[in-house]
Amino acid sequence: MPNQELSALQPVHNLKPYKRVEGTHQIERFFRMAAEIDVDKEDLRRYYNFIDKKVADLLLMAQHTAKANDRVRVELRDLPITKGLQESIHKFEALDLDIGLERILERNVPEPPFDLPYSDEVDARLPIIAGGLSLTVARSFKIIDPQTKHPATEGWERAFQIFDLLL
Repeated sequence: MPNQELSALQPVHNLKPYKRVEGTHQIERFFRMAAEIDVDKEDLRRYYNFIDKKVADLLLMAQHTAKANDRVRVELRDLPITKGLQESIHKFEALDLDIGLERILERNVPEPPFDLPYSDEVDARLPIIAGGLSLTVARSFKIIDPQTKHPATEGWERAFQIFDLLL
C-alpha cells in the first residue's frame, strides 16, 4: 500500500472487514438465550463461517444423494438431517419466536452452486436448518466448559472439531 497522507475527511477503509454485520443484535441475543454466553464481533465472524461451511457440507451430501437416486433436483429428503439435528431444529423454532434470527438467516445462509438445483422446500428450510446448527453449536460450548460465559478461540475450535466428527 503506498504511503498516503490521510486527512480527516477521507473515508476510512476497513482492512479487515467482517463478512456480515446484519443481525448482530439477534445473534448476540440468541447465544445468550440458548446457552447463556456472550459473543463478540470476532465470534460473529466465526459463527457465520461455521454456518456457511456446515450448510455447504449438508448441501454437498444432498447433491450426492439426489444423483445416486437419479433425481434432477435436490429434495428435502436428500439432506442428511440426523435425529439430533432435527430435535435442534424444533428447539430453535420454539426459541426463535422472540428473537427473529431466522429472518437474518434467510438473507445470509449461502446456497453454494452445485450441479443440481434445489427444490423450493429445500430453499425454504435452509434458514431453519442453519438455526438448528446454530443452537447445537451454542449449546456445545456449555458441554465443553459448563462455566464459560464468553467462548475463547479454543472453545470455538473444539466445537468445530466435534461438528466435523458428526457432520
